[in-house]
Amino acid sequence: MLIVIGNYSQAQQNTTKIPLSTIIKSIEKQFNIKFSYAVEDIATISIEKSAKELNLQETIAYLNSKVPLDFKALNERYITISKLNKNVAVCGVVLDENSKAILSSASIRIKNSFEKTIASSNGNFNLTNVSIDATVIISYLGYETKEILVKELFSGDQNCKNIFLKPTKEELNQVLIPVFLTSGLQKSIDGSTVLNTKKFGILPGLTEPDILQSIQTLPGVESSNESIANINVRGGTNDQNLMLWDNIKMYHSGHFFGLISAYNPNLTNKVVVTKNGTSAEYSDGVSSTVNMSTNNEIRNKLAAGGGINLISADAYIEIPLAKNLEIDLSVRHSITDFVNTPTYTKYYKKSFQDSEIKLDNLETNTDSDFNFYDYTAKILFDLNDKHQFRANLIGITNALNYAETNNSDQNQSKASSLSQKNIGYGGNWKAQWTNKFSSQLSTYFSRYNIDATDYRVATDQLLTEANEVLETGTKLNLYYDVNQNMKLLAGYQFTETGMLNQTRVSSPFFSSTKKDVLLNHAAFAETEYNKNKTYLRIGMRVNYFQKFEKVLFEPRINFRQEFSNQLALKIEGEFKNQTTTQIIDFEDDFLGVEKRRWQVVNNKDIPIAKSKQASLGLEFQKNNWNAEVTGFYKIVDGITASNQGFYNNFQNLNANGSYTDTGIEFLINKTTTKYSTWLSYTFSNNNYEFESFTPSTFPNNVDIRHSVTLGFNYEIVRNLKISVGGIWHNGLPYTKPIEGDETVQNGNRTFVNYDAPNSQNLNDFLRIDTSFSYNFNFTPKLKASLRAGVINLSNKKNYINRYYKVDPDNTEKAIEVSNRSLAFTPNVSFRVNF
Repeated sequence: MLIVIGNYSQAQQNTTKIPLSTIIKSIEKQFNIKFSYAVEDIATISIEKSAKELNLQETIAYLNSKVPLDFKALNERYITISKLNKNVAVCGVVLDENSKAILSSASIRIKNSFEKTIASSNGNFNLTNVSIDATVIISYLGYETKEILVKELFSGDQNCKNIFLKPTKEELNQVLIPVFLTSGLQKSIDGSTVLNTKKFGILPGLTEPDILQSIQTLPGVESSNESIANINVRGGTNDQNLMLWDNIKMYHSGHFFGLISAYNPNLTNKVVVTKNGTSAEYSDGVSSTVNMSTNNEIRNKLAAGGGINLISADAYIEIPLAKNLEIDLSVRHSITDFVNTPTYTKYYKKSFQDSEIKLDNLETNTDSDFNFYDYTAKILFDLNDKHQFRANLIGITNALNYAETNNSDQNQSKASSLSQKNIGYGGNWKAQWTNKFSSQLSTYFSRYNIDATDYRVATDQLLTEANEVLETGTKLNLYYDVNQNMKLLAGYQFTETGMLNQTRVSSPFFSSTKKDVLLNHAAFAETEYNKNKTYLRIGMRVNYFQKFEKVLFEPRINFRQEFSNQLALKIEGEFKNQTTTQIIDFEDDFLGVEKRRWQVVNNKDIPIAKSKQASLGLEFQKNNWNAEVTGFYKIVDGITASNQGFYNNFQNLNANGSYTDTGIEFLINKTTTKYSTWLSYTFSNNNYEFESFTPSTFPNNVDIRHSVTLGFNYEIVRNLKISVGGIWHNGLPYTKPIEGDETVQNGNRTFVNYDAPNSQNLNDFLRIDTSFSYNFNFTPKLKASLRAGVINLSNKKNYINRYYKVDPDNTEKAIEVSNRSLAFTPNVSFRVNF
């Protein structure tokens, strides 16, 4: 007897799948036999027809090899079909639905399980010992996530099935390296780094996916004083980084005055860090752009979670109110109201050293109350498939109350307070007008305040200081898809920035208030092209400053060319400008804790900062190895001396100048399912030029010539991971007094007589960190994680700043003041999610 499976459909191609129920009826009719089976066991199964004619026995063997069922002949007339109740091995190949390109390193995991793997360089993956009833989830950034039943992947002859993922609108900006250093860190084709907090793995020393701490693992990104409130990207100061949270410009980044990121990672879905070749829709931030975005999709499923560590506790919830309406909420608060942990003590000493906030000593008793909190809210509303509306709220607060009491008479001698806040509101409307044309309208309001009071009982003197920023902005983006490989963007942005600086002294009376407002109009356009092995984004932004009647042009380019599947060339360049800056008037401003004030440019003594940057690099990828080397040149003109925080003869001078940073960044990284290891190196030559100073050229305050980061992550057993890493770099520059002539008198005042600026360097910085994480389930839906970490495992004494002041007991001598980095600092966190 012979049979051709599916001979009733000769017109179809051999790849056409036919329902198993149809094949069974055809076999029964042709051979006069009967199959015994449960309808639900075969209802969802379809298979390809055989390319050759088969007899009955061969047909049964063919069916057994193609479907996860057991065909067994009871006699010549009856054949039973039963479900395979066992674990099986399956495989697949992950491909792009349109181009059929291989999606190497795609994420594959078993639903409601921690079992996972990634696709190899040829797109293949293998799963062993998985239940026949399980579901496989396949994801790749820039593509729609796909769920597929194990029974659909099963093949008795182990032929791996092709699985096609559908590109989303992010395809042109697709991820180049899906797992970069650790899970959740990814590299995009335009050179930007993407942090997906929901998928974030583990990094040395971290117990939470701290957004701004994590990006410091990247070459070219440093924090010269271990503070996320002072992130230096390719030699720039922190105020030269544009911080966006759901399109809201933020003017404050940290809790604990820079030791903890102020952005709660639980609702922050994605962070994109761009050092060069920025899209033309962004300006400001002459050093980098850090673009944070929260979940933007309505999930129609309740989700919540909470956690606690030795510094703070937090919670979040995502509430579906209707099929097209959702609200997401999060809150975090320090636990210092209830307990002072060893971690808090280490952070406190680090944050308030070299400020007017002191610890207890023999002469005075101190009392301090410090706390911080942040909160976010987001409303998601889909009018229909074409129109989406989003509304956002974020609030960040640091608060400190401090008092000193004389031990001799128990009378209060000083009372101080400090409050630092940033609140932002935003709204977005996305519209899909046609298959090719879409738009996005966004608006925001951001308000930053820092207020300090300092009351000294002995002189009955009250000092109050305030710095306020008010900014509103509106932006319209228009998108047009020319074809699958080319997209156009055009838009307009309006920004109004107002700033206030105020200082008042009660005795003797003094009052100073300065207000400035600046309006900025900008138009931008760019083309993005991505086909085969070529990626190009080229754009132009035109800025008009109404107050100065000034126009600035900002060209941008981002180019990547693959020479093979392993080797690629990248070229990036940009012009950018910045109209806000932070200045330091006096070292004891705001209790000496937060010395910097935001100031808007006036095009006179505070000019518009302008940057020009170019970079050239090579990338190599093979067998889960990734290596890249990039040379860069960057010049920023229009900086001010008061913005740099000098500790030398230039400390009280005001002048305009520039800095130039040239260097090389190198990174090598290997990632597998069990471990990830990386080594990065940065060489940077960063120099100031101030024509009115002598000498006019000297090393930058954050000139770190050589910097190395090394890390290793390893999954010891299932769900238990450890991470160990280290940071080494040259010590920062500082200026010594002239030996034998340490001070100089000018009138009735005595000053430190400094030698050549930044001619000395602190000792090299070395810090080793470690952390571990363990994930487990209370129930299939209630998941938990336990993490522990140590910063500065060896408790090495590192110095991050050094300056000198006149000895009050001997005005001919100068006293050395050195600031230390964090000492041995442990932390533990516990989190549950459902």
